[in-house]
Amino acid sequence: MEPKIVEAGAGRSLNVLGDNQLIRLTGEDTGGALTLVEQANPPGVGVPMHVHANEDEVFHVLEGALDFTVGGRTRRAEAGAVVFLPRNVPHAFVAVGPGTTRSTVTAFPAGIELMFYELGELPPGPPDMARVLDICGRYGIRFLEPAQPGDDVAGV
Repeated sequence: MEPKIVEAGAGRSLNVLGDNQLIRLTGEDTGGALTLVEQANPPGVGVPMHVHANEDEVFHVLEGALDFTVGGRTRRAEAGAVVFLPRNVPHAFVAVGPGTTRSTVTAFPAGIELMFYELGELPPGPPDMARVLDICGRYGIRFLEPAQPGDDVAGV
């Protein structure tokens, strides 16, 4: 593993079911230690209640705000806030603005970027939920509220 500087704006751009991502560091870059993703989303974009079996996450809100729901309680994380979400803890989040919410998400250990790559390759339009759930399940992500065909998994 070698040190690495990732210049501003550099990385792999993805749209993962409406979630605008820039993959900044991968498991390949970090010897499997972590994945670092930048998100930039308008109000209403997020991920419904789900749980990670394999990684812990740290969100750092750079601009705007995210609402996080954990343990039946929703709290707002505004610019400058840091949120730690351990694996096996169900959570949901949604961008609430105002305007574009920018944040970083660091996942420990790495690997979740591989799921994002697969999801980012799905065709535009309403997602095939069976396919989405299969991809997520293979990476240890389980949705806790039943997703049905036609659901927008990026909207909470």
